[in-house]
Amino acid sequence: MEPLIRRAEVADAEAGAWCHLLCWRETYGGLVEPAVLAEKTGDVGRRTEKWAGAIEAGMVRWIALNPDPSVSVEDRVIGFSSPGPSRDEDAPTPLELYAIYVREKWWGSGLGYRLLDVAIGKEPASLWVLEGNQRARAFYRRQGFAEDGVRVHEPFFGVPEIRMVRPAVP
Repeated sequence: MEPLIRRAEVADAEAGAWCHLLCWRETYGGLVEPAVLAEKTGDVGRRTEKWAGAIEAGMVRWIALNPDPSVSVEDRVIGFSSPGPSRDEDAPTPLELYAIYVREKWWGSGLGYRLLDVAIGKEPASLWVLEGNQRARAFYRRQGFAEDGVRVHEPFFGVPEIRMVRPAVP
């Protein structure tokens, strides 16, 4: 069975928060200092509040639901994506992909492509990615994104981040 993708509701906040934190652990091990990663991914209650608040405020979050209805809340949401207006002063596009994550068990399944498509379709967009995240950078390149040379220090995890931009896809 294929995962269902739908827009997140406040009731999905805890499952979405678990997905978010577990994706960070699965993706950023080796990219972020272990103590920093443990600190940033250890409070599911706080992340649940952030998810609920963002959804209540109107942030669009698309979630992919595990097709197995018997899984625990930690494994209910297996991926998510979130688009919105660009937050950059020098925005190269009006649309930004704020986040896209897929649980490690689902890597290579095509779920990332589906989440990207529902979030931004073929629209021109920009995004930020950890500079050392070669897997994600390769994924984005396959979707028409390219590094535009802008690099910043990402304060949450304390590592460099780069911007990638995609023109309209025909």
